[in-house]
Parts: sequence; structure tokens; C-alpha cells
Amino acid sequence: MALVLAFGVVLLISVSLSGVAARTVLSTALMFLLAGALIGQGGFGLVDIPPTGPLVTGLADIALFMVLFTDGQRASLPALKEGWRLSGRALGLAMPLTMIGIAVPAHFLAGLDWPTALLLGAILSPTDPVFASAIVGRDDVPLRLRRLLNVESGLNDGLALPFVLIFLATANGQESDLGKVGVELALGLAFGIAIPAVVAVAWRLKILTAEPRLQALGPLAIAVALFATCDLTHANPYLAAFIAGSTLATLDRTAAHHFEPLGDLLSELTKFGALLVFGALITPERISHLSVGDWAVAVLAILLVRPATMLLSLLRTPLPRRERTAAAWFGPKGFASVVYGLLALQAGIPAGEHVFDLVAVTIALSIVLHSSTDVPVAKALRVEPPDNLPTGARKDDDKEPA
Repeated sequence: MALVLAFGVVLLISVSLSGVAARTVLSTALMFLLAGALIGQGGFGLVDIPPTGPLVTGLADIALFMVLFTDGQRASLPALKEGWRLSGRALGLAMPLTMIGIAVPAHFLAGLDWPTALLLGAILSPTDPVFASAIVGRDDVPLRLRRLLNVESGLNDGLALPFVLIFLATANGQESDLGKVGVELALGLAFGIAIPAVVAVAWRLKILTAEPRLQALGPLAIAVALFATCDLTHANPYLAAFIAGSTLATLDRTAAHHFEPLGDLLSELTKFGALLVFGALITPERISHLSVGDWAVAVLAILLVRPATMLLSLLRTPLPRRERTAAAWFGPKGFASVVYGLLALQAGIPAGEHVFDLVAVTIALSIVLHSSTDVPVAKALRVEPPDNLPTGARKDDDKEPA
């Protein structure tokens, strides 16, 4: 109940200050992270949450799935086609370079062997739009930049998982089953397309009509069924979540539009709960043993590796310099890295504790830096008219339905 009470109090405070947070560097994400640290064993000791317990894993998993499903509905097929060249560069070039760019200092500065260093690089390669919501969620920020960050962060969570599993098996002295990993990816893609597609087509039947007040629950039911299906079949849930959201937005834009307010609220609630629990795990005992080299890895991952790899991938693109700089800076580490870090901790690899601690401090540092700079950067990027696309008009797919 102490955890529930803390959640309610911090939620009330964050809602009451949300207007201020939307205009300043005050971050609601940071408030929940600090509240978790205060009530955890590193603070007042009101709650004791084991990092390998189901509460931590479950909350992070659900939060990530919900965020990806909701964000996927902002990336319909026409939108993906429109910005695929930029997103493809981020996924195909910046992401693998980030893995290597983090693995090198992890090996030489943190003392990890190469398989474990590559595992750390894979864990920290996904990005999270949650901590840069002022960029991704604002209509006055250029549309192509929002699409780039949204599609990149939506797809790289699922695409990073196979690398995590491969390097995890290698670090544990086992042979990775590439066939199994490929099947999980294929199943995630198939379920992410098939389940919402079947439902969207069925909703076109005259007999299947929902009351207006219940229409938002239709996409939520799809998300719940998809989450359970992926869990039962071991399909890649993160790839499935984003693809399902995109499929639904493509086939039934009205349903996606009705779900958007509810989806945003559910994403916020699960995000805040996961941040509160994650904050409680960051104790002085857990991070006090980290060396200067360990801290250097976290700093380099955020301040050097991500900006350098993203800027390199965006060379000779139509993005203006300030948009490229913003895209390079906003590579926050979030729930995907939490979930994958917990996988490393639970797998029993020799350096599992060390890897998780490095992941924890990198995410904490990322939350502090990215969630406190998104509003100022969004204000600097503000344009009129909102999207100012090269075509001179907003695409029909980006208009809200009547």
C-alpha cells in the first residue's frame, strides 16, 4: 500500500503541475523516478522491491507494449512510406553503429568481455519516445522529425530483441538459436498485422456497431488479445505492438482516432507506474560500486555515441541542420532497455549484475537529461504552419477524421 499511496500522491502532484511542466524543464517522468528513489531502500525504505520480481518485469513490459501500440497508431502505412528513407537510415545504420559504439567503451572502460559488452550495446540501442514526448507529441514540431523519432523508437525495440537474445546466449556460453529468434520476429509481425486486420474488416459489417461511448475500448481489446497471444506463442511482443497500431490506423482510422485519448492516458499511467518502481531499484548500494569507467560508459552512450551515429546516418538528407541535431540528441533510453536489462539479470550470466547496474544508471541519466530538455528544444523547433512539408500541404492521412 505504501507503493500505491506514493503513486497516487505523485500522480496528483504531476497532474496539478502538468501545465507548468508542458512549458518548462519540469519533468513528470523525473518526478516519478525521484519519488521511487525516495520510497525505496535507498531512501526512506518504505518499499522493498526485488529487481527480478514479477512486479518490475510486468510493469515495464506492459508499459512498453502500451506505449508502442499507441505510438504505432500515429504511423499508418502512408505515414511510414512518407518518411521511410529517414527512418530506414536510423534503423539500418544508426542502430547497429550504436550497439558497437557502446560495446567498445564497455569493453575497454568497464572491463566487460566482448560478448557481454555487445550485449550491453544491444540493450541500450533502442530509443524511447516517452521521455521526449514534447517532441513527438507536439503538432508545432516539424512532422518529418516527429515521424522519424516515432517510427525509429517504435520499431527498434522489437528489432533489438533478437540481438539481445543472441549476445545473451553467447555471454552465457551457449549457442544462440537464430532460427528460433527469426520465428519469434516473424510471429510478432504476423500477429501484429493479422489480428487488427481481421477485426478492422469485421467492424465493417453492419451488425457490428459499437456505442459511441464504448468505441475506444475496441482497440484496447485488440491490444489485450495481442499481448496475450504473443505471450502464449513467444512471439516478439514489441514489434507486434507497433505494427498492430500502425495496421489499425491504416485500415480503420476512425477507430484509432477514438482510441487516441484513452491510449495516451493508459500509456501515461503505465509509464508512471513503471518509473516509480524503477526508481525504487536505484539505491546507493547498487551504484556505489560503479567505477569511473562505468560512469564514463553511461555518459558516452548518451552524449557521444547516439548523437554521432545518428548524425552520421542522416548525412545528405533533406532534414535541416537543427532537425538533424534534435534527432541526434533525442535518443533516450527507456522501458525496452529496462526489460532487456532485467533479462540479463535473470539469465544468470557472470556479469549480469554489472550489466543491469550500467543499464540502470544510463537510463536514469537519460531520463534526467532528455525529459528536462524536450520542451526547450520543441519551442526552438516550432514552425508555422505546423508541418511545412516539402509538398506544401499536410497529407490526408495526417488529418483527423470528421
